[in-house]
Amino acid sequence: MTHKRNAFGRLGQTFAMFRNGKSVAGLSILGAFCLVAIFGDWIAPYGPLDKDFTALRQAPSWVHWLGTTHMGEDVLSQIIYGTRGVLVVGFTAGVIATFIAVGIGVTAGYVTGWRSESLSALTNVFLVIPGLPLIIIIASQYENPSLLLISSVLAITGWAWGGRVLRAQTMSLRNRDFIQAARANGEPLYRIIAVEMLPNLTAIIASSFVGTVIAAVLGLTTLAFIGVIPITNLNWGTILFWAQQNGAFPDFWWWYVPAGLCIALLGMALSLINFGIDEYVNPRLRSAGERARAMRKKGFVLSDRVTAVRPRATDDDSTRQ
Repeated sequence: MTHKRNAFGRLGQTFAMFRNGKSVAGLSILGAFCLVAIFGDWIAPYGPLDKDFTALRQAPSWVHWLGTTHMGEDVLSQIIYGTRGVLVVGFTAGVIATFIAVGIGVTAGYVTGWRSESLSALTNVFLVIPGLPLIIIIASQYENPSLLLISSVLAITGWAWGGRVLRAQTMSLRNRDFIQAARANGEPLYRIIAVEMLPNLTAIIASSFVGTVIAAVLGLTTLAFIGVIPITNLNWGTILFWAQQNGAFPDFWWWYVPAGLCIALLGMALSLINFGIDEYVNPRLRSAGERARAMRKKGFVLSDRVTAVRPRATDDDSTRQ
């Protein structure tokens, strides 16, 4: 029974960073997008490339809720089907980049000497590599690049910042008493990193993952919008690409505004999750948030102006007057 309680306690501490309001709101929006991506085949009213030649560039109606394209394709169906590609690329790139950042960053922060300097130099090189031009060059070499290839390229060009942060945090942990005790007991390097260090870096790793997903989503939509990714990889960026190519701006707003709003909404959801993690990691932000929530529970309105209270006049003051 005690082991179960300890296990649940550790699990609760791991997910404590997602208990604040920002993280809950972000996770709710992200969960809605995930449901759309999973059940898109059943939710979409039409196929993404089904054409209705009787409704070309039609404004939103009861038949086509978000209007149609110049070929009579349903915009809502394209957005629903495009959600899957955006999330697959974003999360795949986030997982790959996080693994690379953890492996290189934590190792560089724990070891010393030339090994640490070499890994740090490698991280600095990837920090200054121009990501978007490199992605364009690599993606243009393939006629129909797969989502895994796009995700890998985005991950390779996006892991360095998280690795740099993890290296700095690991350097602050490696001289702690529990690390020194594990080292004195003869624990191997992999166990010290996996068992002793990584649980204390969970919040930093989660924040790095979320930031990488945001960058990957923006990178994917940018590549699709400028035409580097073929039209067969349907996502929100390709919708904007075809809208721009066929003169949808600014008259046919229903063709490009929903896709732009989905990009902004997904970015906002991931940013809210990241803000919630930052509030958990930073003790000052966490204590300020806890005080604010406690005051709201007691009925205080934080936006109220503070009324200055004048000190009560004493008998000596009245005598002097």
